[in-house]
Amino acid sequence: MSDATDPTARNRLDEAESPYLRQHADNPVNWQPWDETALEAAKERDVPIFLSIGYAACHWCHVMEEESFENEAIAEQLNEHFVPIKVDREERPDLDSVYMSICQQVTGGGGWPLSAWLTPEGEPFYVGTYFPPEEKRGQPGFGDLLQRLADSWSDPEQREEMENRAQQWTEAIESDLEATPADPADPAEDIVQTAGTIAHRGADRQDGGWGSGGPKFPQNGRLHALLRAHSDGGQEDYLNVVEETLDVMADRGLYDHVGGGFHRYATDQQWAVPHFEKMLYDNAEIPRAFLAGYQAVGSERYASVVRETFEFVQRELQHPDGGFFSTLDAESAPHSDSQGDSEQSSGDSPRDDPGGETEEGLFYVWTPEQVHDAVEDETDAEIFCDYFGVTERGNFEGATVLAVRKPVPVLAEEYERSEDDITASLQRALNETFEARKERPRPARDEKILAGWNGLMIRALAEGAIVLDDAYADVAADALSFVREHLWDEDENRLNRRYKDGDVAIDGYLEDYAFLGRGALTLFEATGDVEHLAFAMNLGQAITEAFWDDDEGTLFFTPTGGESLVARPQELTDQSTPSSTGVAVDLLLSLSHFSDDDRFETVAERVIRTHADRVSSNPLQHASLTLATDTYEQGALELTLVGDQSDYPSEWTETLAGRYVPRRLLAHRPADDTDFEQWLDTLELDESPPIWAGREQVDDEPTVYACRNFACSPPKHDLGTALEWGAATDDGE
Repeated sequence: MSDATDPTARNRLDEAESPYLRQHADNPVNWQPWDETALEAAKERDVPIFLSIGYAACHWCHVMEEESFENEAIAEQLNEHFVPIKVDREERPDLDSVYMSICQQVTGGGGWPLSAWLTPEGEPFYVGTYFPPEEKRGQPGFGDLLQRLADSWSDPEQREEMENRAQQWTEAIESDLEATPADPADPAEDIVQTAGTIAHRGADRQDGGWGSGGPKFPQNGRLHALLRAHSDGGQEDYLNVVEETLDVMADRGLYDHVGGGFHRYATDQQWAVPHFEKMLYDNAEIPRAFLAGYQAVGSERYASVVRETFEFVQRELQHPDGGFFSTLDAESAPHSDSQGDSEQSSGDSPRDDPGGETEEGLFYVWTPEQVHDAVEDETDAEIFCDYFGVTERGNFEGATVLAVRKPVPVLAEEYERSEDDITASLQRALNETFEARKERPRPARDEKILAGWNGLMIRALAEGAIVLDDAYADVAADALSFVREHLWDEDENRLNRRYKDGDVAIDGYLEDYAFLGRGALTLFEATGDVEHLAFAMNLGQAITEAFWDDDEGTLFFTPTGGESLVARPQELTDQSTPSSTGVAVDLLLSLSHFSDDDRFETVAERVIRTHADRVSSNPLQHASLTLATDTYEQGALELTLVGDQSDYPSEWTETLAGRYVPRRLLAHRPADDTDFEQWLDTLELDESPPIWAGREQVDDEPTVYACRNFACSPPKHDLGTALEWGAATDDGE
């Protein structure tokens, strides 16, 4: 193969739309995208593939790039002996799932960058994550490792060993990701109580959350399980664990106290110092946990955190036409008040300049001098520093990650002021530090728009509309319209995954259909707009057609007929995002109430039974499937609200906002028969489904029906009374 015909003779990432891939377009490594051209080149050259998987906001991905992928000598090794392929895990979670599986099995851990060496057929024979340029702490140096693997591949005996290992590892991947049990089972009874017991037992009661040492990750599924178990009569202390965890997540370094929103995770047990990247999915799923906590506990602090996070998302992650971008980087360029003058304007992306200096967390941390420069009133600045623990020594590379160190009552006593005065002083200082921070060079933003992640955000905003402010429904509706316009093919009933600057690519995965469908359904619950329900029904239908395998009794992550990889993965466990299988089952169970056949319920039930033993043995690892199984066992509480939503009593709105109601399903229904017939036409239903059948307005007033498992309360005009009936059915009365 001549250089003229060899696609691996140059770096091809300048053709990519992914911001992560474009970050590597100027590397001396001849990076290839994952495509047929690159895979065929590996076979023709008969060399291994070096697969590097990461994402734009990944700190250690940037480190490995600077240390190794910008190194001419290492680039020469990669180009000569391998076909180097770069993959954005956010665009291709299927590839990430396949090769992360074997990394976790072989090394006992995982993370990004994920580094895997594959045969030309795509079978892995060596795997790891970050490798330093030189040997360090028992890790091989990257250059030495490349040479050793290249030499082994060239030796016939060693190559045979590598190929045998690749075959064994591929079988291990298939076993991990594809296998389903031969005999389905019934789910364990009271599975959410079991999950609550285990979550309660393993909680860190000193610092909140779960796990000893660092890092500490948000565990939203565990919080939902504890809240549901507590609501169903579990221990009162379950609620204390939820409060302790939400409090530290809101008060310490995971939260951006100046600008709102959550960082990815905390690096330490005390939640003091985060990895500073901000992901759309975290800023959707964490607020959902806070909304549930607000309803269960009543803390206004939780509501404020949600409002501030939604404000951050709209301000910094929203496309002008409504969709939501993916991530903000952890790193940014130095600013003039920290490390000398910088010519970069605050709006530029440091990643646009590959040679530019960047540092992790620089945009978010503070020194006392910076606070005093930003805050006009000296006392306000001192109170700010005392409240957030800003010291000369700092806790992160000479600066301080803000966290609540002295609560308002303590400061009120120390400064001999009222608590209201201290709160007002803090708010002034926060406003001024926010304005000052605008002048700093900003972290880079990954502006690809992913269908599934937008679905998570739409769901969170829709729940925010029910609980806090119905204006959030408009924001959610704009995002849903964007995704439908750009990523949904109505004629084919097919969803694409990614939009970037007008370019649409990649067939949607199960998470895209499930997350977006769940978001559309929740938006129907918030607004009563039947178009949102119809779209959710379309997505549910597509799930049963494209991802359901009747022989295996499961939902696969990739669509039938999609690209053939060494394994076809399922996603049963919750990771950084909820399990797509769990969310899909929850969606199908909910949609079954609006369907005139049993297809949705049958698929959901079979998935639950297929994986019952696995979920029962480890309900926390499968938190989303656990919650879906619990809904299947207990039955959703149907609240059919009949009437014009603009005429609903204010008591209804207040009750829905203020009460934590597990397994709640809101089903609006127009009182007018003509309007209702139009709804059925929109949904392509020949007759009314059970959730609406016979449930009509009484006394020409908005009417509510509460139903569970084919038993219903009498029609009521008071929503609180209907919920009391639902609570009684929970107790078995």
